[in-house]
Amino acid sequence: MKYYTSIGPNPRVVSLFMAARGIQPEIVKVDLRGGENRGEAFMRINPTGTLPALALDDGTVIAEVTAICEYLDEVTPGASLIGSTALERAETRMWTRRIDLTIAEPLTNGYRFGEGLALFQSRLRCIPEASDGLKTIAREKTAWLDAQMTGRSWICGDRFTLADIFLFAFLEFGTKIGQPFDTGLAWIPGWYERVAARFAK
Repeated sequence: MKYYTSIGPNPRVVSLFMAARGIQPEIVKVDLRGGENRGEAFMRINPTGTLPALALDDGTVIAEVTAICEYLDEVTPGASLIGSTALERAETRMWTRRIDLTIAEPLTNGYRFGEGLALFQSRLRCIPEASDGLKTIAREKTAWLDAQMTGRSWICGDRFTLADIFLFAFLEFGTKIGQPFDTGLAWIPGWYERVAARFAK
């Protein structure tokens, strides 16, 4: 198994997921800033040019963060980070999808269309005038999520899951690109510290 990775929150999600599951694949670092992921060699591996990507021993390549994590969750031993029942899996997928659509995507595109414009404008369709609005959406939805989490240890109650890893990776990214989460929120700051402590070991 070869894991193609780079800088950025999407590869970070999978790397943290692997760490939590004790998975140690062969690592292949791809130069995202230099555009290696858009070069012919990598496009033969993943035709979307996105990272991360997981190449299996039989030549199959799995891309997209949640697809990679779910595959690894199923084929490796250990306690599932998705869920052990249909209901648990549905809950994890629901929250992961909500976080992806309402926080991760606007946060990331707010950066790509703003501070990251010089890097991304030749690689994808950028809408600079949307940057501020997308950042506002990410902040508002982070506050909305915070309000839903009262009384919970983790996003899915007592279960630490992919949803926690997903949100953590993107909020961590936000702190590096001028979009830190509001430390005055009731739940997220403490939760964030608990997740960070899990991966500091």
